[in-house]
Amino acid sequence: MTLIVCERPEAPVFSFYTLVDAGSADDPQGASGLAHMFEHMAFKGSTEIGTTNYPAEKVALAKVETAYAAYDDEYRKRVGQDPAKLAQLKKAFEDAQEAAQKYVIPNQFSEIAEQNGAVGINASTGEDSTQYFWSMPSNRLELWAYLESQRIGHPVQREFYKERDVVQEERRMRIDSSPIGRMVEQFLATAYVAHPYGRSGVGWESEISQVSATEAEAFHKKYYVPSNIVIAVVGDVKAADALPVLERYFAKIPAGPKPTPMTTVEPPQFAEKSVIIREATQPFYLEGYHRPDYRDPDDSVYDAITDIFSNGRTARLYRSLVRDQRIAAEAQGFSGFPGEKFPGLFAFYAVPLPGHNPEEMRTAIHKELDRLKTEDVTDEELARFKTRARADLLRGLADNDGLAHQLAEYQTRYGDWRELFRELDKINAVTKADIRRVANKIFVESNLTSARIEFVAPQKPMKTSGGTE
Repeated sequence: MTLIVCERPEAPVFSFYTLVDAGSADDPQGASGLAHMFEHMAFKGSTEIGTTNYPAEKVALAKVETAYAAYDDEYRKRVGQDPAKLAQLKKAFEDAQEAAQKYVIPNQFSEIAEQNGAVGINASTGEDSTQYFWSMPSNRLELWAYLESQRIGHPVQREFYKERDVVQEERRMRIDSSPIGRMVEQFLATAYVAHPYGRSGVGWESEISQVSATEAEAFHKKYYVPSNIVIAVVGDVKAADALPVLERYFAKIPAGPKPTPMTTVEPPQFAEKSVIIREATQPFYLEGYHRPDYRDPDDSVYDAITDIFSNGRTARLYRSLVRDQRIAAEAQGFSGFPGEKFPGLFAFYAVPLPGHNPEEMRTAIHKELDRLKTEDVTDEELARFKTRARADLLRGLADNDGLAHQLAEYQTRYGDWRELFRELDKINAVTKADIRRVANKIFVESNLTSARIEFVAPQKPMKTSGGTE
């Protein structure tokens, strides 16, 4: 495990950022959503937190898994499923859950943290990594080290199936009930034919609904190992005093080999692909072009294009689509979607105003891309990018949690947190010629995947001859 301590004694508080180098792209085949599911479980406590009697709870949880495995085996039978047996097995599974529940102290992990001054308790799962973070009074450093080392090293899959229901509801809200959510999910599944970036991060319904606590344990054992985790602590802490405390707690986490790097590489795209959704909802246009990962020498050039196209009211897409043509309510471009660890997409989207449609958005965006490929950006645009990039970098380091985030991120991605402070050199090196060269290389039709929502008026119910509907 890599531990980074940055002394910043401006106020008696500290922030931490734990980055596990495993995200939704690392979900096992057939178990999409597992990384996100484990993030939820990290707040359920450990062998010492969240339980009244762990030895007894451990036995009860083992019975839950045995009962679930039996129920799941019968449920998955495509031929010869016995409805009566299935109902009996489901009842046994529910009874086992109820028996295990009596040992649970709900929310104890978060309550201990909050009672000791923790604020901003949260976590997130991206395609590339999973991260945990909060801020706390500096005199609670040792308590935090105990809590964090417990949930990383000794998690317990208690209330797993109850939490699985929560994640399924999250999917229904974010994807199934959202036209844009469904469009983006289909867009990524179309853009990627091999790489896991094309899978649903929150999980396909048929997979997340059947993932088990046993699978979650296996995921933890593989990815939540010290060699795959970076923790940054920033604030009113002295490294000489803090590191021995951190080592005392985190050294107890069982070691394991760093996971083998992914071998799947998305093959080149040779033809334009598209997704069209037709329904009675707000029209939308989205398109993306495959680009290399964050290690590419031109990474800062993509940042420049993002800024010139999308940063504020002086940006090209805003000026053209929103201000001048007045055909869009919003128009933006952004890079590194859905992730940056592996080759991702440079994407553009626009929301048509009433009376306008996705095809107009596409035409207007492509007109701006053609300009980028045939004309140099102005001196003012390039200078604004470099000034804002420097300001954004410094602004992101202004508070403890922002600096902890950046230190952990750069240590994970580059093996050296100092790379963060070399970003300015890369930004300053970007030229007009670089922008035109990259635009001509990436923004081509054969590398394009697009998605749109087209408004279709709802069908009126047919009236019968008797006048009823």
